[in-house]
Amino acid sequence: MAQGPGKAETTARIDTTVPHSARIWDYWSGGKDFYDVDRQAGDRVQQVYPDVFTFARVGRHFIGRTVRYLVEEAGIRQFLDIGTGLPTVDNTHEVAQRAAPESRIVYVDNDPLVLAHAHALLTSSPQGATDYIEADVADPAGILEAAARTLDFDRPVAVMLMGILAHVPEHDEARSIVRQLMDAVTPGSHLAVRDGTNTDARYVRALEGYNRSGAVPYRPREPEQVAAFLDGLELVEPGFVPCPQWRPEAADVGPLPQVPLYGGVGRKP
Repeated sequence: MAQGPGKAETTARIDTTVPHSARIWDYWSGGKDFYDVDRQAGDRVQQVYPDVFTFARVGRHFIGRTVRYLVEEAGIRQFLDIGTGLPTVDNTHEVAQRAAPESRIVYVDNDPLVLAHAHALLTSSPQGATDYIEADVADPAGILEAAARTLDFDRPVAVMLMGILAHVPEHDEARSIVRQLMDAVTPGSHLAVRDGTNTDARYVRALEGYNRSGAVPYRPREPEQVAAFLDGLELVEPGFVPCPQWRPEAADVGPLPQVPLYGGVGRKP
C-alpha cells in the first residue's frame, strides 16, 4: 500500500499564517483541527452568511447518504474520494465498510495537514482497504495512476467529488477533469458530486470575502453548471437537487434546511 511522507515532514509544511479550505470546513463542521487564521476566516463568512454551519452539516450528511446508497443499493465496493478534507465522523470508508467490510477506499487531498492525519484515515476493516494519496484534483491522470495501486479499475468505482470542483477556476477545465476520471472507470461506476451554488446572494457575498483571505478561491456556479458534471450518466432519483432533498432519511426530521448546496449521483451506462 502506498505511503506518503512521514507525519513530521508533512507537519513541517503546514502554513498556519494562511487559511485553508479543509481547515475552515473542519471548523464549520465542529471539528478541532484548525488554527486561529482558519477560525477567523470562517467567522468572517458566518457574519455575512449566518447559515454556513448548517451548510457544512448538510454537506456532511449528503456524503453519508450517498455512500450508503452506493453500497447498499448500487452494490459499489470501491470509492475514489477526491478532496476528502480532514477526517471527521462518518468518513467515506467508515460508512462504506460498516455496510460492506470488503470495501476499498482511496482518499485524495493536497493539504499537508490532511496528510498529517492520514494515519487516522488509513484504518480499514480487515476485509477491505483504505489508502491516501497526496495529489491535486487538477491532475486526474496522476490520481488515477496512484489509485490503481489500491482500486481495480476493471470493476465499478464510485468517484466522489464533494465540494472540490468549485476550487477549479474554469468550468471547462472542471468538466474536463470529470470526463477524464469517468472515462477511466468501467460501466456501472458512479459519480457523486456536490458543490455550493450562486443561488443565495448572501453566500456569494460571503465567498467574495473568503476568496480575499488567502485561501484557495471557491467560486460557486449556477446549479445548471454543476449538474453538467453529470452529463452522459444515468441520474439516480431524485436527480440533481438541493442536497437536503436528495434521499432524506428517517433521521432527517423537521423542515429540510434551505442552503445553496446542490448535488446528485449518476451511473455510467
